[in-house]
Amino acid sequence: MSRKVCLLLCSLLILVLAACGGEQAPETIQIGAVVPISGSLAGGGGQVERGYQIAVEDINAAGGIYVKEFDKKIPIELTLLDDESDPNKLVTLLESLNSDQKVVAYLGGFGSGQHAAAAAIAEKNKIPYIGVAFALYAPHGQGYKYLFSPFPKSQDMASDIFAMLNEYLPEGERPTRVAVFQEQTDWGVELGDLWREQAAAQGYEIVVYEEYSVGSSDFTDIILKAKEADAELLLSLPTPPDGITIQRQMAELDYTPKFQFTIRAPDVPTWKDLGEAGDYVALAPGWFYGMAYDGVAELNEKHMEMTDRPADPIVGPAYAAVQILADAIERAGSLDRDAIRDAIAATDMDTVVGPVTFREDGTGVVNAPILQYQHGTIELIYPSEFATAEMIYPIPPVSER
Repeated sequence: MSRKVCLLLCSLLILVLAACGGEQAPETIQIGAVVPISGSLAGGGGQVERGYQIAVEDINAAGGIYVKEFDKKIPIELTLLDDESDPNKLVTLLESLNSDQKVVAYLGGFGSGQHAAAAAIAEKNKIPYIGVAFALYAPHGQGYKYLFSPFPKSQDMASDIFAMLNEYLPEGERPTRVAVFQEQTDWGVELGDLWREQAAAQGYEIVVYEEYSVGSSDFTDIILKAKEADAELLLSLPTPPDGITIQRQMAELDYTPKFQFTIRAPDVPTWKDLGEAGDYVALAPGWFYGMAYDGVAELNEKHMEMTDRPADPIVGPAYAAVQILADAIERAGSLDRDAIRDAIAATDMDTVVGPVTFREDGTGVVNAPILQYQHGTIELIYPSEFATAEMIYPIPPVSER
């Protein structure tokens, strides 16, 4: 055989082997989520789960995500596991999603403490992580490359409440005597410190600052301190069980501040079980089903079919997290984790929570609406251009409702 023929055959053989050895398109795109479906955070975790499920169904109904590397649309396969509101179980489950499912990305659960634990694992495994219901800023200060959170942060929640009160109320009518009930967690400390800073900067006075442990059953002492100090504005961020207990005991002790801003606890549907005792509380869950963005009406319709009510506050951000990930995978044109990570960082898109981009530290540039329970219904009260109702102030005592 001549040398030319031999070289030609070798070249052909290399091309055939390369074609045969090329990676074939997977049947599905593997995405993992660890969410508290049971335990103390289950009320919020259930909302996250519904948002993810509806978004995945919508994307798969359209054939999946187009991946240029394989020149085809590939459906999403979401493996969703229950961490039972336990950060130790969360870590174990995230590791299993990496080792067993080989997921290309993580979607987060509910609660800042859970996200803080998850972010470290995502960084170690170099897996992109998108988390909502996650206001804690501290993990973003760790220099993590794989952490993204299209959700309002502590800095937003600390400043926006005072910005709203200053905009809506004349100086002499503002609730300047402030009580803070600080949960003894990383997020509790972070937000409590920021509330102190913002109160001082905006001319408000902290007259009561009380710490408590998660899972406490008796809040009588701190409530009475706030009542005796004539605290006009109450700021807190309890878990749903703690928040419901605090609210019931406030009603029993006849303490009603002029205004109340409670993070996290009122986000869950069970808050309405408090009846009149839970009314007029302001909250900042990161989204509202009445915001007029593309896709919100369709999301509400599907949520109504599932639960007989419009989408709960965390459902929208959870749905948006899947939108962001799907968009990033398509722009990456690959299932390579680093390519997806880079595409998420470059996000600039409209979602059901509005326009979203990311800062270098992974925090999202997003809207941060403040809502208020009014006569058993949630209304959007801030920013004013989105408001569905005026802020009710001062809050009427429970005995007069």
